[in-house]
Amino acid sequence: MVVTYNSAKVLPGCLASLAEGARGTHLTEVVVADNASKDDSVAIAEAAGRTGAEDALLPVRVVQTGRNAGYAAAINAGTRTLDLDGLDAVLVLNPDCRLRPGMLAPLSDALREPGRGIAAPRIVDPGGHVHPSLRRTPTVRGAIAEALIGGRLAGRVGTLGEVITDPLRYERPGPADWSTGAAMLISARALREIGPWDESFLLYSEETEFALRAADRGWALWYEPSAVVEHIGGDAKVSPMLASLLAVNKVLLFRRRRGPVASFAYHAAVTLGEMLRALAGRRTSRAAVAALFRPSRRMQSLPG
Repeated sequence: MVVTYNSAKVLPGCLASLAEGARGTHLTEVVVADNASKDDSVAIAEAAGRTGAEDALLPVRVVQTGRNAGYAAAINAGTRTLDLDGLDAVLVLNPDCRLRPGMLAPLSDALREPGRGIAAPRIVDPGGHVHPSLRRTPTVRGAIAEALIGGRLAGRVGTLGEVITDPLRYERPGPADWSTGAAMLISARALREIGPWDESFLLYSEETEFALRAADRGWALWYEPSAVVEHIGGDAKVSPMLASLLAVNKVLLFRRRRGPVASFAYHAAVTLGEMLRALAGRRTSRAAVAALFRPSRRMQSLPG
């Protein structure tokens, strides 16, 4: 399942990579869940099933949400059209991802072990450099560490930081608390038991909430480095508006899962970190600080 919003520039490359990426597995169909794109995303998706050699045709089906509903809502819209009883798993992708040949087979194999519900691949940039995609469960201690010494360093000091930045961790398979939502394979059984993605998180934290809720229900996330996905936008800079949404959603998700004292401390630590980065001149952090002082006024709908 590929979620699109004005993705015409990157969608062709994503769709073109699917057949080779799925080599060794049976790709039943491709669902493109479109959030009311104003460009040619839908036309490109529909054409993908009509062009090329007969044996290379993609079974593409477009599901339109009718508005820019967010990542979670698009996934849910696409999932509602699937017969999960007839599937082993669903691969969720950003449109700026490219599957490396044969990557889906080891990802599928990873889900054969009992208790594994989500399999996450190694994410690399176009130059082949690993993108830190694995995460730890958010904690007050981690938020304080990231505020004081930065996320990259905190991620390499024991289990302090939320973002796992130790390069050696990305060389070996193993469990993780959650991973970025650019690419993940979810078993159909787990998807039925976990339930829909939380649409209250328009962007950011929706994959965190989903993975943590999966763990609550006994489903583990497994990282498989032999499955490789190239993510063009993995290091893309975000706007002040989206940076604000990212910071506020982190705080709101923590508040939903923890008590008031821990939530207050986490909110304070995240705000401190953004304030220190704002003082250092980061424009997006200035916007995040303003939003963190007014979390109830977070963005309720996306542009477009």
